[in-house]
Amino acid sequence: MKYRTLSGLLTLSLLFGCSSTEEIVPDIPAAELYSEAQSSLQSGNWMTAIERLEALDSRYPFGAYSEQVQLDLIYAYYKNNDIPLAQASIERFLRLNPTHEKLDWILYMRGLNYMAQDHSFMHSAFNIDRSDRDPEPARSAFNSFKQLLQRYPNSVYTADAHKRMYSLKNRLANYDLATADFYLRREAWIAAINRCQELQKTYPDTEAARESLKIQLEAYQKLGLDEAVQRTQKLIELNPQF
Repeated sequence: MKYRTLSGLLTLSLLFGCSSTEEIVPDIPAAELYSEAQSSLQSGNWMTAIERLEALDSRYPFGAYSEQVQLDLIYAYYKNNDIPLAQASIERFLRLNPTHEKLDWILYMRGLNYMAQDHSFMHSAFNIDRSDRDPEPARSAFNSFKQLLQRYPNSVYTADAHKRMYSLKNRLANYDLATADFYLRREAWIAAINRCQELQKTYPDTEAARESLKIQLEAYQKLGLDEAVQRTQKLIELNPQF
């Protein structure tokens, strides 16, 4: 009997939840719903904008506002920090509209979204250095911005993408430096040297590349490779720290 009562309450709760959700977004014409969504976007009311846009997307998937609704959803999800939903919407749009006129904006937003995945509020708030965290989101962001620059060099988003690539390059270089230091502390001398040399080759104009010469020098010293030690010391002299 108790089970039936609980089951009945759960059913009523679910029905009430569904009806409440429907009440949030009234059944009004598409044009009016779209106007409300735009007003919410302009005022920064991301949750309300998302509710209206999602309703438009589900009720009128082939309507006059279909493509713009999808673009607006990407932006609203991103601003609301709904990163997985923004990413899914971006990939969906790219799949359905591979030659869209606003593809430069999509690539730019994909880069921003990947950067958001790499960002940690706690690390920034407490100034915690986590160079050793997984760099894949940063690498994906770098590649998205690079694709934007290559395909749309005259885009209005190119200048900002270029600045972000500079920051991401340093982020990726610092990860390689942290990895090389990890190998050094584990006395994996060859692995440390290889990572340093790869870092110097891929990101030669970074502070991390210069710092890696110190790790490389110590690894060569531990291996007793005098000639390599001398070459590395010369490189350090030619590349002073800032």
